[in-house]
Amino acid sequence: MANSLLCLLHSRMGRAFPALKVKNFRYFWIGQLISVMGTWMQTAAQSWLVLTITDSPFLLGLLGVAQFTPVLLFSLPAGVFVDRFPKRSIVLLTQTISMILALILAILVFTDSVQYWHIFLLALGLGMVKTLDIPARQSFMIELVGRDVVLNAVALNSTVMNLGRVVGPAVAGVVMALVGAGWCFLVNGVTFLAVIFGLLKIDVEPVIKKRPKGTVIPDIKEGLVYLFSKPILTTTTLILAIVSTFGMNYSVLIPVFARNQLGLDAQGYGLLMSALGVGSMLGALIVASSSSRGPNRVRLFVVPFITSSLFMIMAFNRSYAFSALLIGLMGFANIFFTTTANSLMQINSDNEFRGRVMSVYSLVFAGSTPIGNMFVGSIADKAGGGSAFFWAGVVTFFLVAATIIAHKIRKRSVRVKPEQHPD
Repeated sequence: MANSLLCLLHSRMGRAFPALKVKNFRYFWIGQLISVMGTWMQTAAQSWLVLTITDSPFLLGLLGVAQFTPVLLFSLPAGVFVDRFPKRSIVLLTQTISMILALILAILVFTDSVQYWHIFLLALGLGMVKTLDIPARQSFMIELVGRDVVLNAVALNSTVMNLGRVVGPAVAGVVMALVGAGWCFLVNGVTFLAVIFGLLKIDVEPVIKKRPKGTVIPDIKEGLVYLFSKPILTTTTLILAIVSTFGMNYSVLIPVFARNQLGLDAQGYGLLMSALGVGSMLGALIVASSSSRGPNRVRLFVVPFITSSLFMIMAFNRSYAFSALLIGLMGFANIFFTTTANSLMQINSDNEFRGRVMSVYSLVFAGSTPIGNMFVGSIADKAGGGSAFFWAGVVTFFLVAATIIAHKIRKRSVRVKPEQHPD
């Protein structure tokens, strides 16, 4: 009886999560599962450390500028690089450097010598690493599992990211309260060993594009022409750019709101970040379990309005419990949106262009963060975290609405062309 139940459970799990049947993906996924928890411990601890040192939401926002400006500036040439070299090798390199940067920050904190400019420079270095890491990891996914189950793989990877977002900040809050932020950075550095080990175990045939040296600019142009020639890629990119810029600045909004509006300590802030992760993880599991139907394009148009509405409600809230609920719903909504955008861009890209297409994805998804961080950081500095949530929601709502209206008008004008009569 027990064996029958186990077989039934295994069969249902296999149907719901087919990507986990692929050995290479399992190595990658388990390594990420361990490493990402450490990454989120560092993310939460770093934001709180900066606020403790500087007491400035603006400087906290500036830290995001340091970390994501390299992505904004160099994503397109990075996409050319990713298309030319084995993606596994690139991800191995980026994860190793990220580990070293985390350990340097841990040493600075343990020796009581850390200053804001140290954190700023290390964030800048991590941003340079992410410029290569994001498009390489995203385009590597389809090499691990194939086109048919890539949505399932993307959703499962999002589940890992958001499980880390649940556990990491909560653990970071406790660790910071008990022994200090330095241990969060040390744990993060050590957990990179798991993903490095997983990558070394993967055996996959690399998809690379060999071109003559000195053709970076033509390759960038070729990739952009390809992207803009496909309406689904263009529309997805534009809406993703808006939502990423104004609707996903949690690393600035949540710590400022927690500290200044709700009067919370490090542990309370960590639990709020965990609420974001709980919502995101639930959303990712639902997307993964329903991935056989493929990505739902309707989510691209509907979910941003839900997120922006939650932002505007948050602005008038001062309850800790209700804040946790709203933040959890934000995480739930955002995962539906980002997994849809990610899979649509991968599925609708040819192999030789996927690295460059996903470099545009990383450009608008992460590279837009400096603009958004400066936007919400400046508002929070002058008017508080509640106002920053409100205006981020308003801008997201109206820009997405304008984009959808323009999209509908363009489709209608193409579908209904006026008859032309000879003179």
